[in-house]
Amino acid sequence: MKFSLNPKVIVSIVYVLAMFMVAMDGTVLNVALRTISEELGIPPAASGTLNVGYLVSLAVFLPVAGWLGDRWGTKRVFLSALALFTISSALCATADQLSTLTFFRILQGAGGGLLTPVGMAMLFRTFPPQERAKVSRMLVLPIALAPALGPIVSGLIVDQLSWRWIFYVNLPVGIPAVIFGMLYLKEHREQGAGRLDVPGWLLSAPGLALTMYALSQGPLRGWTSPLIIGAGLTGIILLTLLVFAELRAKQPLLDLRLLRDRLFRYSGLVSVCGAAGLLGMLYVFPLMYQNVLNASALETGLTTFPEALGLMIASQLVPWTYPRLGPRKLISMGLICTAIIFITLSQITVDTNPWFIRALLFGVGIFLGQTVGAVQIASFAQIPPPSMGRASTWFTVQNRLGSAIGMALLSAVLAGVGTTTVTAAGAMEPNMLAYRLALLGAAAFLLIGLCFALKISDADAAATIRKNSGQGLFRRQKKSPSLTQESSVQSKGKVL
Repeated sequence: MKFSLNPKVIVSIVYVLAMFMVAMDGTVLNVALRTISEELGIPPAASGTLNVGYLVSLAVFLPVAGWLGDRWGTKRVFLSALALFTISSALCATADQLSTLTFFRILQGAGGGLLTPVGMAMLFRTFPPQERAKVSRMLVLPIALAPALGPIVSGLIVDQLSWRWIFYVNLPVGIPAVIFGMLYLKEHREQGAGRLDVPGWLLSAPGLALTMYALSQGPLRGWTSPLIIGAGLTGIILLTLLVFAELRAKQPLLDLRLLRDRLFRYSGLVSVCGAAGLLGMLYVFPLMYQNVLNASALETGLTTFPEALGLMIASQLVPWTYPRLGPRKLISMGLICTAIIFITLSQITVDTNPWFIRALLFGVGIFLGQTVGAVQIASFAQIPPPSMGRASTWFTVQNRLGSAIGMALLSAVLAGVGTTTVTAAGAMEPNMLAYRLALLGAAAFLLIGLCFALKISDADAAATIRKNSGQGLFRRQKKSPSLTQESSVQSKGKVL
């Protein structure tokens, strides 16, 4: 017998569980790579294929996610992807050689590539624009917690149990989420989804995969490697051809026409820069903290954890700050304050008080967390429900590329300057300058994002700023006009 639940509660529960699992999985593996290499008897460098396989598979399936959800139903596609991710996690835990573990990681990437865009589309179709700031309190909290908990949990699991348990831990989350979703989620299909844009997929899948591969492996293999140059150039050529193909297609896989919406365009660019800066900082700072300041991996994880606490608090502040300041001021202030913190982090030394460093990282979570929340709310303010699947796909693709670009360019700074230097006595020591310049580069990404944030107009996001009628998330809502009608009314007389 099924219990009667608010559809908004159902979507929120399933979305949070799925995103928690995917976000946690993205950070637990790196800590365990050395142990996996030793147990499987492979060189440490070879274990990098586990991340590469996942990343490339994710890039292949990301572009088609929105269309699949529209054509075959968001419930069916989302739960199939969630089941695939969960089953492949169990298979990863049973692998006894690198080839099989890599194959199962590729399956994980396929599930992960479908989950985020379809889940986001499902979420934003369920909640009208004026409720999205309020619901961010519940949705951001576990998603912010998972990436920070990942390295700590992974370290404890590898030390006390086995690396296989970093995959088994997905089962207690994935299985209940699939069952709950099957029982309570409602199906949604878009009647106008049309046929698959085959040329768009044949160009976007290898184009994104090769570009992501070049960006992720360039710092490791060297940017002058023929393989990296070939992959990067081929990826760029394919993505350039994709732009021309999609602008001509009647129902494109990646709808570039959505960029005519000024708010969606500039919010997306801010998101790219924010992802590049944050992920770049989270890549560079732990390296600096361990290699230069001689901290252990556990100490580093505990020091960066306050950033997640700041994100969680920021998620509670956004529903209050967003309608009062508006997206333009809130995003701009968050970027400026976070850039200042990044610059301050670049100046720490061995003598810096660890609690001062933790306070700075807590500030990153507070300020950039509100920026991320505001960007996500504002981006979809004027996107009608029929276009939500393709819009969420495009938004996710931008974020993934932004993260990869940030890590790639900051890795290039570290490699170019050199992470070690020779003292006057001829001894090797860490080169603090390289890490400082890389952190300044992370701040530069945020300042570039600030330039785009200043072009955002609060008037365009009016639907998300308007205060709700007072009905809570868990209460019944009165029927209101559809978002499509609402958007059409608001857009009369506007020229984007």
